[in-house]
Amino acid sequence: MTSFGQSHGCACCQLNRRLFLARGCAACAGAAGLLGAGSRSYTAEDASKTRVRIVFALHAVKQPVPDWPNIGYDFAPVMKRIEEELSRRCPDFEFLTAMAAGPEQAKKIVEDDKSAAIDGYLVYQMNCWNRVVQTIAETGKPVLYADYQYAGSGGFLVYTASFLRKNTPNVGFVASSKIEDLAAAVQCFELVKKGGSVADFVAATAKLRQQRTPKPGDLTAKPDEVKLLSIDECRKRMKESKILAVGGGWPGIIPAIQEQMGITVVNVPFAELNDAWKAADKDQAGQIAERWAKAAAAVVDIAPGVLQDSAAMYLAQKAVLQKHGANAITINCLGGFYGKHIHAYPCLGFFELLNEGLIGACECDLRSTATMVAMSALTQGRPGYISDPVIDTAQRHIIYAHCVASNRVFGPQGAANPFTIMTHSEDRQGASVRSTMPAGYMTTTVEFAPERKEILFHRAKAVGNSTEDRACRTKLVAEPVGDIEKLLTEWDRWGWHRVTYYGDLKEPVYALAEALGWKVTEEA
Repeated sequence: MTSFGQSHGCACCQLNRRLFLARGCAACAGAAGLLGAGSRSYTAEDASKTRVRIVFALHAVKQPVPDWPNIGYDFAPVMKRIEEELSRRCPDFEFLTAMAAGPEQAKKIVEDDKSAAIDGYLVYQMNCWNRVVQTIAETGKPVLYADYQYAGSGGFLVYTASFLRKNTPNVGFVASSKIEDLAAAVQCFELVKKGGSVADFVAATAKLRQQRTPKPGDLTAKPDEVKLLSIDECRKRMKESKILAVGGGWPGIIPAIQEQMGITVVNVPFAELNDAWKAADKDQAGQIAERWAKAAAAVVDIAPGVLQDSAAMYLAQKAVLQKHGANAITINCLGGFYGKHIHAYPCLGFFELLNEGLIGACECDLRSTATMVAMSALTQGRPGYISDPVIDTAQRHIIYAHCVASNRVFGPQGAANPFTIMTHSEDRQGASVRSTMPAGYMTTTVEFAPERKEILFHRAKAVGNSTEDRACRTKLVAEPVGDIEKLLTEWDRWGWHRVTYYGDLKEPVYALAEALGWKVTEEA
């Protein structure tokens, strides 16, 4: 069994926040020739072979910007290995390779292919948000869409869900970590070569994917009694809550959060947080940093002074929360750090706040922050875990990945699990957390959409943690309860983030939705 997901590199976080990164993508154009040079020339002898163009959607061969999988990541050996494995496993095929960073380069590939007798396209999402597959799909030729997991997964999930919602007739997809599954799906192109329809191709890829997805395992979970507030008391706590949104947040959602959930939202400028960071007590920050280092299983590649800066940022968050009488803070961390508005990542501060029963939420994602306010109130302080999920049908797993997580998943008074302090994954700077969360327990994953009066919901049994060096530091691996095919369908409507809680919370989620007058959408 050959895996094609084992090369080293890494990353971290959500949908809209990464769109600006594509500005570094022009390097792709010069690299396309590097790949194409290895393709066989088209001759009369090859006319009987099925001819497939592999299009790698990515910024550049060597990644120039912080994004999944990580800055400096070298895709060249990965792309070479994929082409070699497919050539070996599909001897009756001819593969041509190209790269595209976005629609313009994709259009040029399509134009150049008009005289190349291409039978179909394999589009490989290598970075998250490069919009390439959409242009290729417009050709009407059969398209197989694949995820380079822990690298292109955000775009893959969102774009695949969009294709499914629109019933795009010519796009099949693969969400597997196994090269065998990819090769089997590639062989479906032969159906069209031999006179079948594009619809036959798409149906065949779907059938293969479902056949190759394992049956559900034992979903019996360890006992976990969740102490819940009454729904009335939960709603009262929500109305007493206040979120601080530092550096700008999800546009247009604040009125809905306030009107539908009763949660106050206050915008706070970066400067206020940064001033509090500068004013933080250095001795106290040093003591907190020392405590973190002693409690961690390991501290890996953290530059001198970074832990103390992170501790000062935690103290700044606490000071700003106290100033405003708030219990939740969400920060545009990447925009703030890359724009030099703040000078330390807030990841360890969020980690500490979550362990205390407060709310620290990434990327100024107000939807997820409001979700955490409601659910943490309902569960009397259990911490929510914002993540960027990855779906692997080969294992029937969903992997919740992010660079921030609590290590007290059962609440401030609950048992602690091991954690490691590492750099923030996408840029290998600052300090963040890999939390090794407990396996065997049922988890509940939700997103609240107050603007639609809707709650998105699924459950999954935690089965382990991944230490793959691509993608964010914490990666909780779980087996979903329900239909993993259905779990691929909602990402275009909801974006990439999800919030996960330990506990089987189906009944209280439905009860809260009923009290709010909202509907629940079960995504699995």
